[in-house]
Amino acid sequence: MSVLLSEQKDQVLTLTLNRPESVNAMTTELLIALDTALEQARDPGIRAVLLRGSGRGFCSGQDLREQLRHCHSYGEHLRRYNSVVERIVSLPKPVVAAVHGAAAGAGMSLALACDFRIVSADAFFTTGFSRIALVPDSGMTFTLPSMVGRAKAFELMATSERLTPEQALSLGIVNRVVPAEAFEQEAANYAQALAQGPTMTLGFIKQALYRGAHSSLGEMLALEAELQELAGATLDHQEGVKAFWEKRAPKFQGK
Repeated sequence: MSVLLSEQKDQVLTLTLNRPESVNAMTTELLIALDTALEQARDPGIRAVLLRGSGRGFCSGQDLREQLRHCHSYGEHLRRYNSVVERIVSLPKPVVAAVHGAAAGAGMSLALACDFRIVSADAFFTTGFSRIALVPDSGMTFTLPSMVGRAKAFELMATSERLTPEQALSLGIVNRVVPAEAFEQEAANYAQALAQGPTMTLGFIKQALYRGAHSSLGEMLALEAELQELAGATLDHQEGVKAFWEKRAPKFQGK
């Protein structure tokens, strides 16, 4: 079976990590497949991406058996992880991580790289790296401090504390916690709702938020003006204004 399942329905692309025997531990094969799928997600017919895991959990991180067997250079191997993270961040449409069970190590990094995290009540997060004397990677040293602050991020990275969904929610790591029995449907509904939004504008917002992490106020004011000009030229803006005056819900096309 494929290590990555892909299904497109109603403009939502669902990507399922499919190594359930190892709680979807990441291998070179899986990273290459995910990288390719995320590049294909730029298709205009796709307006949101839902990333999930099969079996007992979301992702347990790097498959250490592969690492020991092939003796990869960590720096070389991380190029594959970095490419996946950069594709998620640069994708001009929403990416939702649907997390159940474990999101550990690079699996947590992968979830943090996504734009939204919908979490089952049976999930847990752990940075994990310090337990094997490694540095957090795959973007975690960027994403986690931006969510929880440097001091808390350092604590979580140093201790590899296991976070419950409620703790993750209170720290601002996740967007929503749902009962385990309703998790799959709620995650699908969330992604579908985003897919019905003004896709190009959501992409502009995403771009601005990432640029804002390392820009001055003046630079962001200029970028806002630039992006607003682009958003104002979209068909969705025209539809939004028309719907406002007609007192109805807008019907966005993602154009």
